[in-house]
Amino acid sequence: MTKKAKLLISACLLGQPVRYDGQSKPMRDVDWTKIHDRFELIPACPECLGGLPTPRPAAEIIGGSGNDVLTQQASVQSGDGQDVSQAFISGAWQTLRLAQQSDCKLALLKANSPSCGNRQIYDGSFGNTLRDGQGVTASLLSQHGIRVWNEEEVDALLRQDGDG
Repeated sequence: MTKKAKLLISACLLGQPVRYDGQSKPMRDVDWTKIHDRFELIPACPECLGGLPTPRPAAEIIGGSGNDVLTQQASVQSGDGQDVSQAFISGAWQTLRLAQQSDCKLALLKANSPSCGNRQIYDGSFGNTLRDGQGVTASLLSQHGIRVWNEEEVDALLRQDGDG
């Protein structure tokens, strides 16, 4: 039997209730089956790893994108004005360590999240408006050579070899 490649995956996509609202966002069954057949799954929630509770106030990146938060040029703030940047940064680093220790070259993360969004994130207005950019964890993983996909890109992910 061929050893499966390892895939870091957002815990909420596996049905774990770790999102800010205490809910999950499980993948479609057909995608779950394809992913599970192809990869050994390594679940993580960067926001939980960073010490944030579930549920927690919604948060958005203010003044930039994930990379800007990592370089302290932007911040992550909750809707009630609390700066939660350090929790997001800590969770990103812990997620990177988990990925590296598990030899993950690929990650499947929750779209649009201030941690996990790989293509778009909310614009910081709390008005449900998306803009181009990566979340804090997606940015850090990308900087360290881990290719990041979201749940709308499962077919493209499956076309990759296990080494990214």
